[in-house]
Amino acid sequence: MVTPSVSFRISRNAEDLASTIHALSQRLVKLEQRLMALEHHITSEPEVTEDELVSLDNVERLLRDCRDLLDVAEDTAEQPITAAAPAPGPATELLDSKDDDLGLASAA
Repeated sequence: MVTPSVSFRISRNAEDLASTIHALSQRLVKLEQRLMALEHHITSEPEVTEDELVSLDNVERLLRDCRDLLDVAEDTAEQPITAAAPAPGPATELLDSKDDDLGLASAA
């Protein structure tokens, strides 16, 4: 014959085991739901709106413009800078005549 204290411990352990199994099954259901949601998210095609497409087109255009500006700046930086002699014409003739008046032409 089983004593009442042993019977109580067995039923108490069975209740604890039942509540633990219930809690674990609830957690398992939640994890399965999360897994299904993640699988759906991964397999579904991303929906791109018209505004996003326009925005991406604008970004692409801006990047092209920036690259073009950098290419132009790089090309001008590679060209040597030379001092250009003044082109002969009325202005240089006028300057030469003033130098003669001041006596600078003979000194130079």
